[in-house]
Amino acid sequence: PELVADYDTASREALRMAGPEFMGLFALGQEPDTLRESYGGEFGQRLLLSRRLIEGGVRFIEVSHNLGFINGTGWDTHNKGQLKQHLLIEELDKGLAALVADLESRNLLDSTVIAVATEFGRPAGFDGGGGRGHHSKCFSMVLAGGGLKTGQAIGTSDELAMKTVDDPVSLPDFHATIHAALGTNPAEELYDGARPVPLTDGGRPIAKLFPTA
Repeated sequence: PELVADYDTASREALRMAGPEFMGLFALGQEPDTLRESYGGEFGQRLLLSRRLIEGGVRFIEVSHNLGFINGTGWDTHNKGQLKQHLLIEELDKGLAALVADLESRNLLDSTVIAVATEFGRPAGFDGGGGRGHHSKCFSMVLAGGGLKTGQAIGTSDELAMKTVDDPVSLPDFHATIHAALGTNPAEELYDGARPVPLTDGGRPIAKLFPTA
């Protein structure tokens, strides 16, 4: 009976998501032209769609950046990709700023956590092809909304951003902060049979980002 009930629930949800009300969320043409222009091009339009999905009750949205490789290589800026990295920065800045302002104007920012993250940064030096390699020891990530105390930079690096000088934030800490902002316990462990699976690998929320800190 439980499996049948789960199947019925999944079927109803699938039908809802294929129905006109949910599919209407993808009709970006319903938005004012000025708002669409403020978001920018292809990436910005997907950010605008994410705002509409939030309004429609979607609880988790991932938006990848630079699917069209506007700089020729993507964020993996080896070799000549570095020459047009400014195009990526401009597109990200424009779309992200519009998303934050749009959510705030609709009183949705405090209930929405925005995370801009990557898997590594770039070293200060250039490689033989004129680009930059991989650097995992020090890089920046961004959190906005979610009722967090934003408008601050936590942690500093040396002048070339090659190593962290103070207030280091680990990846588990970053993930734990997201969980805490969403109201879930970052210390919770899930289980695969008898095997515990930690949510954040021992991460701790960044205290300075919470109003009570």
